[in-house]
Amino acid sequence: MKVLITGGAGYVGTSFIPLLLKEGHSVRVFDNLLMGGAALLPFFSHPQFEFVRGDIREKSSLAEALKGAEAIVHLASIVGFPACRKYPQMSREVNVDGTQNLVELADKNIPIIFASTGSGYGKLIGEFCTETTPLNPLSNYGKQKVEAEKIFQDRGNVVIYRFATAYGVSPRMRLDLLINDFTFRAVKDRSLIVYEKHFMRTFIHVRDMARAFLFALNNFSKLKNEAYNVGDARQNVSKEDICRMILKKVDYYLHFADVGTDMDQRNYMVSYDKIAQAGFTCDVTIEAGIDELIRASQAIDVTNPFANV
Repeated sequence: MKVLITGGAGYVGTSFIPLLLKEGHSVRVFDNLLMGGAALLPFFSHPQFEFVRGDIREKSSLAEALKGAEAIVHLASIVGFPACRKYPQMSREVNVDGTQNLVELADKNIPIIFASTGSGYGKLIGEFCTETTPLNPLSNYGKQKVEAEKIFQDRGNVVIYRFATAYGVSPRMRLDLLINDFTFRAVKDRSLIVYEKHFMRTFIHVRDMARAFLFALNNFSKLKNEAYNVGDARQNVSKEDICRMILKKVDYYLHFADVGTDMDQRNYMVSYDKIAQAGFTCDVTIEAGIDELIRASQAIDVTNPFANV
């Protein structure tokens, strides 16, 4: 199968590509390389890998990338609360308008898997979110992803994945994600100040995200036209829990601040029963993810001006 991955040069895509190639699929990545393309370099030696440089906001380049595609995994996005807050117009153009472009140009018979987010649930204290919980996004990112979900729901022939917060090591690393950020700061700065320690969050390792996409491709007819929370019930944990897991492995100063707020006000727990009943469960634990992040921190130097390609 020829699989088109929009935004495939990013954190999730570069973890997903090797699984597809190993399964014998042809992979075409469509990306504008806003965050660079170095993580794609190892794949160019594979005869089943192809790259098309373009922007989801531009229909001409997107139409070119769609030629011959038999399935689409839609990752192209300005991701996360901080980025969408900083770039509200661009994020809307990519996350909503770009999704509309994809739906207008893609043949309706082509299956699409969409990477949405649990951020759409907003702040629901003391509740478990299921797929039927009303969406109440607080941030631009959550609101834009909810709009994109509606576009795909109207189209049909889609699987919508509402992912937990990602973490873990990827070829295109991100340090802005909560567990990655906390672990990196504990290792590098030896100190961490945390607001609202009781806030509950839910997490998934990036390799499990990649596995979930492969699961959807292999089981599309069973899953299609539904939304699924994707994560692990064992990884519904508080910010304090994360800090103390890291403290068991790294000697650092930890302070929970009584005054101050985290701008990202997500505070919820999520049920993953629906995707588990369909046959998918996560493999990687938070503890294992923290271990690999600690090891990987030796190779990450954000102060090195020569590190960016």
